[in-house]
Amino acid sequence: MVSDVPTHTASEPSNAAAHFPALLMQHAQQRPQATALREKSLGLWQCLSWQDLALMVQALAHGLHQAGMRRGDHLVVVGENRPRLYAAMLAAQSLGGVAVPLYQDAVAAELVFPLNNAEVRFAVVEDQEQVDKLLEIRAQVPQLQHLWFDDPRGMRHYDEPGLDALDGLVAAGRAEAAVHPQAYAQWLQDIAADDVAAMFFTSGTTGHPKGVVHTHRTLIDRARAGQRFDQLTEHEEVLAYLPLAWIGQNIFSYAQWLVCGYVVNCPEAASTVSIDMKEIGPSYYFAPPRVFEGLLTSVMIRMEDASAPKRWLFARCMELARRVGPALMDGRPVSPLQRLAYALGQVLVYAPLRNALGLSRVRVAYTAGEAIGPDLFSFYRAIGINLKQLYGSTETAVFVCLQPDHEARADTVGVPIEGVEIRLADSGEILVRSPGLLKGYYKNEAATAEVLTPDGWYHTGDAGFIDALGHLKIIDRAKDVGRLRGGAHDGALFAPKYVENKLKFFSHIKEAVAFGDGRDRVCAFINIDFEAVGNWAERRNLPYAGYTDLAGKPEVLALIRGCIEQVNADLAQDERLAGCQIQRFLVLHKELDADDGELTRTRKVRRGAIAEKYAVLVEALYAGKTSQYIETAVKFEDGRSGSVSAELRLADVPTFTPTRRAA
Repeated sequence: MVSDVPTHTASEPSNAAAHFPALLMQHAQQRPQATALREKSLGLWQCLSWQDLALMVQALAHGLHQAGMRRGDHLVVVGENRPRLYAAMLAAQSLGGVAVPLYQDAVAAELVFPLNNAEVRFAVVEDQEQVDKLLEIRAQVPQLQHLWFDDPRGMRHYDEPGLDALDGLVAAGRAEAAVHPQAYAQWLQDIAADDVAAMFFTSGTTGHPKGVVHTHRTLIDRARAGQRFDQLTEHEEVLAYLPLAWIGQNIFSYAQWLVCGYVVNCPEAASTVSIDMKEIGPSYYFAPPRVFEGLLTSVMIRMEDASAPKRWLFARCMELARRVGPALMDGRPVSPLQRLAYALGQVLVYAPLRNALGLSRVRVAYTAGEAIGPDLFSFYRAIGINLKQLYGSTETAVFVCLQPDHEARADTVGVPIEGVEIRLADSGEILVRSPGLLKGYYKNEAATAEVLTPDGWYHTGDAGFIDALGHLKIIDRAKDVGRLRGGAHDGALFAPKYVENKLKFFSHIKEAVAFGDGRDRVCAFINIDFEAVGNWAERRNLPYAGYTDLAGKPEVLALIRGCIEQVNADLAQDERLAGCQIQRFLVLHKELDADDGELTRTRKVRRGAIAEKYAVLVEALYAGKTSQYIETAVKFEDGRSGSVSAELRLADVPTFTPTRRAA
C-alpha cells in the first residue's frame, strides 16, 4: 500500500528570471545601491551593493573566459563565505559553467576525488590554507590548470604555474570586457533554465562521495517555494556562517538570496560568529541541530556560573516558559495570569536571553540536516524564538516539507509545500516527487537509477509516515531503524537517532552513538562536551590534564550516567520506544572527528565506520566487561598523525518499566 499527499502548484510571475546571473542583473537594475552583501573585515562591516556586485561578476566572468573557461566547465570554490567567492560562482554560471563548492575543512586527500570526478580545471579559494591543500595534491589532479586566491596574506613568495590572486583575474577580466563589451550580455542570453548550475558532493558515508547535479530551474524553483511559504522579502538579514558546500547554507545564502534580494552577511571568522550575529541580528536564520545545541550549552555554562538568586530566577522562568511559551507561539489560548507572568519573564529572562544568543530579531528560524531533540526544540520556542523544522536533502534542493508558523511541533517536520508529492512505500520509506529533484548523480548512472524511478519519484532512504494532521513524521534513516533481538524487549523497535538526540539535549553530552539492532539490549558511546564538562569539573575543583583525562574521571562517568538515566525514564513513557532504553555505556577517550573518518563534514555520525573502528569496545559493552583498553590512531590539525590510548570504564544504567497506556 502507498499513500499520496497531493501536490500544490503556483504559477511563476511572467517576468521571473530563469537563472542566477539574470536574478543578479535584475536586482542591479531595479535597486542598484541596495546592499547585497556585507563582510566583516578588521572589525568593520564592509557593504557591497547589487550594482557593484554585478560589475565584479562581469569582470570575473570575462577573466574566467580569457583563462579558457567555457560552457559546461566546472569551477571549484573552497573557503568560508566571502563576497568574492559568491561572485566567482555567479561568474562561472554567467558563462554557462557549473559552480562546485567543496568543504573548506576537508583535508587535502578528500579533495582529490571531487576534483578528478568533475574534471576541474579552475579553482577559486579563500586563502593560503586552501592554496596549500590544492598544491599538495596537484600531482594527483593534473588537469587543474588555474588556481586563484581571495586573501593574499602569506602568499607573497608563492611561485606556482597557474596560481594568481583574484585581483589579477578581475584586472584581466576588465581588460577583456573593454575589448568585448557586448559579450557578457550574450553569455547570459545563452543560458537556459535547465542548464546545470551547481554540483554538490554528498558526504560519502559508504564510499566515494557522489556529485549531485542541480539546474538553475530546480534550485530557483525551491528557493521561490520557500520564499512564498514564509513570505520572505528583500528586508531580511541572513548570516552566512555554514559551509557553502552544504546545500542547506547554499539555498539560504545563495539561491534564496538571489531570489529574494535580501542581505547576506559574512562573518569575519568562525571564532567571531557569535559576536557578529549579535551585531547583525538576523531575521531569517538557519542552523543544524548541533549549532542550536552549542548555543544552549553556552547558556547553561553561564547559568551554572551565575549567583544562586539568578539561577533560581532562571529556573522558575524557564519552568513557566515550557508551560506557556509554545502555546503563545502557536496562538493557543492562555490565561490572563499566565500571559502576565510570561510578560514579566520576557523582561527579566527571555528577551535578554534571545539577545545574548543573537536571536532577538529572528522572525523565522529553521533547523535541518538531522533530527533535533524535542527538548531542545521546545526550549527555543518556549523563549519566543520561531524555530521550525524543515525536511529535505541535497537531492531535493532542500525544500520538501516545512512547518507553518502555528503548527511547529517537535515530532514532525511539517507539511509538503507547493509542488511536492509524497508517497509512503510498504516498507515505510518516504518517496518524493518535486520540481526540485536532482538531475542525477554526476557520471554515476547506476546510483541515479537506484534513487530515481522512471516516473520521477526519489527514494529518500528515510522511514516515516503522515500523521492525522497531514504532517510528515520521520522515524529515522530507513537503514538505521532496526529491532532488538532476544532479551526482555525482543522484537522492540530500535531508532538510534531518536535516542541520540535525546542524549544530546544535555549540555554535558556533545555526541552519542547508540547500538542495538539485532542485539538483546541498547548500549551507547558518549562524547562529553569538553567545555561544558570542563567548566563543571573546575567548579568542583576536579583537576584534569586534557580531554582524555577528563573523560576518564569516575565523577564524569557518574555525571553522564545521571543524564542517561533521565533519558531512560523519558523513553519508558513511550510504549513503542521503551525498548530503546540504554542499559550500558562508556565515555569515549577522544572526540569523534571528521578528520578521523568518524563524522561527515556536516557532523553526522558515520555509524558503520564507528562500529567497525571501535568493535572491541562494542563487544566489551555487550560482554558485560567493566573496563577495556583501547588505542586509537588520530590526525592532528597540523597534519601530523598520532595515537590516543586509555583504559575505559564501562557502566550499567538503570532502566524503567514501560508506562502502559489505558485501553
